[in-house]
Amino acid sequence: MDTKSLIIDIATTLFQQKGYLGVGLNEILKACNISKGSLYHHFPNGKEELLITCLHSLNDEITTDMKEIFQHYPSTQTATQAMIEKLVVQFDREGMITGYTFSSIVSEMGSLSEPVRTACALSFTKIQEIYSNKLVADGFSKETTNSIALMMTAAIEGGIMLCLTNKTSDPLKIISKGLPNLLKEF
Repeated sequence: MDTKSLIIDIATTLFQQKGYLGVGLNEILKACNISKGSLYHHFPNGKEELLITCLHSLNDEITTDMKEIFQHYPSTQTATQAMIEKLVVQFDREGMITGYTFSSIVSEMGSLSEPVRTACALSFTKIQEIYSNKLVADGFSKETTNSIALMMTAAIEGGIMLCLTNKTSDPLKIISKGLPNLLKEF
């Protein structure tokens, strides 16, 4: 793995575990075993540029994983339930859900940094597009799919945050069971 990829990989994990403000530059340097000059060579604008790069990398990872799941299952309902089940298994195994939520970064940095807010917004938009495309394939109208995709994104993101704060996977299990009712309403 090249140095830049190593920095992104380690910093992403640290940001997910501790938040942007909870991770110091020295901690990133130590974890990566690199000098400050090496970090600034790859990220001339420093920690915020690194965070944005990490968000883009995380977004690519999440959307690739979601696209694979959504291509494998015949309907939005079964694909979403499979995706949620994967999150539940990860939470039950590890006690956390890494890589599937941007909410903590948005709440921490969204009002402080327009570039970070924009990177997070782009990630949510891409996730909603995956839902919308599958819903269109299921026969929903384009106007309806945007509303449903927004509600699905909000429900799952909120469910992830509730799992983390309550230390139980129950919120995602409830969302997975309630999803068929949401789709029937439209």
